[in-house]
Amino acid sequence: MTAETQSTQQQADEALRQFADGFASPPRSPVLHSPAEHGLQYEDVTFPAHDDVPLEAWFIPADGSSRLIIANHPLGFSRSGIPTHVQPWHAAWAASGNGFEVDLVPDYKILHDAGYHVLAYDLRNHGLSSAANGGVVLHGFSESRDVIGSLEYARTRFGAGEMTIGLFSRCMGAVSTFAAMTRYPVAFDGVRCLVAPQPVTPRYIAERRLAVLGLGDRLDDFNTLLRLRTSVGLEQRVPQEWAKNVRVPTFLYQVRGDVLTDPSDVQAMYDNIPIAEKKLQWIEGTTARWDGYLEFQRRPRPMLDWFAQYMA
Repeated sequence: MTAETQSTQQQADEALRQFADGFASPPRSPVLHSPAEHGLQYEDVTFPAHDDVPLEAWFIPADGSSRLIIANHPLGFSRSGIPTHVQPWHAAWAASGNGFEVDLVPDYKILHDAGYHVLAYDLRNHGLSSAANGGVVLHGFSESRDVIGSLEYARTRFGAGEMTIGLFSRCMGAVSTFAAMTRYPVAFDGVRCLVAPQPVTPRYIAERRLAVLGLGDRLDDFNTLLRLRTSVGLEQRVPQEWAKNVRVPTFLYQVRGDVLTDPSDVQAMYDNIPIAEKKLQWIEGTTARWDGYLEFQRRPRPMLDWFAQYMA
């Protein structure tokens, strides 16, 4: 091996290591925005996950309502979104066409104005919530306990049966919800429906991002590093399988041309949901995954209709 070849290999190995580290423990996105920016009254609340990890949240009340939407967020985001317009987030995502900010707070304004209380929380190791599990992200293995904690908090705060509950679970938040439905099915008794934008199997997004980095032939090496870093490999992060345990009416939507995944992934999840009350909506005309996260605030009517249909 020539010195030049050795140097190139070392650079590739270092890029792979950095990507694996970021995949296992993405930098926390700050909670940059607030419901107050949209004139909403809210409470800062803290509640325990199912394994007692403290989670930080906003509770946004809607006067006179008996309906609650519980919202979580994608990988690497916080409850307020992701500042991909600034560093270091811009450098990580701009090459895939996602170098613009996603502010999720307008979603909560839309839900509030439609007559819903909103509970929006940071998953563990994200936003202002506590570190847990060595600070690593496990795509539902540990985060499923956060989903259960949010349901337990809602039922404790309002009393079991006193509040009609729907879920707005985004990306890894949706994957974590599928995992929670697999592991703790009884906890979803009485949950009326789920809206789940862009759930993704980690293997797909790892493959696509490695390709962007010029490391498309290094998936097995990446998975080895991931297992060494987190104990949980890609072969154990299987939302397509977890979708077989979804038992509530579920609305999925996804950017069809998303360069970070493949449409067959969400299609397989949809196909595996074993109930008739389900819907899959494709977003056309873009390849940016971030446009999928902004779809609700741009065109909320289909999702609002879904919540209204099942939470009436």
